[in-house]
Parts: sequence; C-alpha cells; structure tokens
Amino acid sequence: MNNYLYCVLIFIAITSNLAAQSHHKPSIQHGISYNEQSDLTKNIQLYFVSEKLDGMRGYWDGNTLYSRQGNKINTPTWFTKDWPETPFDGELWMGRNSFQRLMSCVKSTNNSNCWQSIRFYLFDMPLHQGNFQQRLAAMKLADTQCKSPYLTVIKQFKVASMSALEYKLNNITEQGGEGLMLHKSTALYKVGRNTDLIKLKKHQDDEAIVLAHNLGKGKYRNKLGSLLVKNRQGITFKIGSGFTDHDRNYPPEIGSTITYKYNGTTDAGIPRFARYWRIRKDK
Repeated sequence: MNNYLYCVLIFIAITSNLAAQSHHKPSIQHGISYNEQSDLTKNIQLYFVSEKLDGMRGYWDGNTLYSRQGNKINTPTWFTKDWPETPFDGELWMGRNSFQRLMSCVKSTNNSNCWQSIRFYLFDMPLHQGNFQQRLAAMKLADTQCKSPYLTVIKQFKVASMSALEYKLNNITEQGGEGLMLHKSTALYKVGRNTDLIKLKKHQDDEAIVLAHNLGKGKYRNKLGSLLVKNRQGITFKIGSGFTDHDRNYPPEIGSTITYKYNGTTDAGIPRFARYWRIRKDK
C-alpha cells in the first residue's frame, strides 16, 4: 500500500469516527424571562411550576443522550439502561450548587462512579402532540413504567396566586436554587423561544466572551482584578466581583465563555452590578 492510499484510509477512518460522534442540534424549545407585562398575573392558575435546575440540558432521542449543542454525552451504559425509546427533554442534575462538579463528571472519560449521583430530570416530551398537561401525564406514565433509578420527572406543582409564587421563589432561592420555570398547561411544545414557557429568577444572567485579564491591586496584586468581556448583545464591559480566590489565581481563559449575573441595564445597555458566576464548560 503506497503512502498516499494509506493517508486517505486514515483520513476516512478519522472523519467517519467524528461523524459517528456528531449530531445536529436537537430541536428543543427555550423559555423566555418573566416580565411584568406578561399575562401571568391574570392566569397564574393555568401554569405548572417547577424548580429551575442549575444543571446541563439534555435531549434523549430514544437511544442516545445529547447536549443542547448536539454533542453526544458519554454516559455509562448502565446509566441509560431501560430508558424508554421515547424522546425526552430534560436536565442532568446533581443537586443545588453542584454545576461545576456535574460538568467535571460529564467531561471525565475514566470516572463513572460520579454518575451514581446524577439524575436526568424530565420536563418535556418534544414529539408529543398534546398540550403540556397531557405531556406531563405521559411523562409520569413513562417514569412509572421505567425501571431506571436515574430517570425521573421533575416535580410540577401549581400556586393559587402571585404572592404564593413569590413566596415559593424566595424559598427556593434561599435554599440555593436558581429560580422557577412556569409551563402553561394548555401550551403545545414549540421549538425555539416559547412565550408559554417562562423563566422566573430573582436576578438576571447572560453569557459573555472573555477578552482580557486585568491585574488587581492591593490584596489582589499579581492576581486577577477584573475581566474584560463582551456579551451576546455586543456590549463590552468589566466584571470585577463574584470571583473566588481560586478564580483570581486561575481565571477563565481568554476566548472562553462565562456566565454572569446582573440586575438590569443602564441606558447604554451595560449590565448593572455584573458579577462573575461560572465558566460555561459545555460550550
């Protein structure tokens, strides 16, 4: 076999392997952030409420689990054993304040023990033709019939008033939760942004790309003082708070994507009180 033919065969083998691991982005729906102009206050009894999990979005196509970017998630074979062949939209979750530990486990190639602490929480069925209340009933039935301890339906409940919803939001947040998700019971599954799926949090968050590291002063001398970032709206600004000592010694790499929290924006669109939250490792 000549060298040219050998290289061609190697190239085919590599590209075939990559193709086998790749997958198009799953067609899933995304919620909108709550605003006081929505009709939520008038129709709160129509909504199912669940905790907004701080985990990793997943799409089960009936055979394989994928990230929202379409990348195959390499779960242990025992983790998805006995899962239904029905596609599900859900979230991998280890518990509150465990995002970095979860991502480390998902990215690990030689440690399946940590998967014992992970559950895949179902919150929708993309291919089901019914409304959300009907899809919820179908998910519960599938959960009952499934023998896997690693697959479960996220708890859904209803509240009688906006004050009850606010109480629940405060309670979840005080316990370290991220917020709440509200599904309109009569809504169909809609790929893309769905106005009948609402995210409710006590703070706002967004993503930005790290452009530069700025050295600190005083106790942060020779350490990270702030990050220069650009968010998805094209606004460039600095983030100087929210970092742990470890973050300041080992800051997010330039070019990486981070998530930050903030409270509204200025007239120029700059996030108010922006503070660092975490690295988006699933990007």
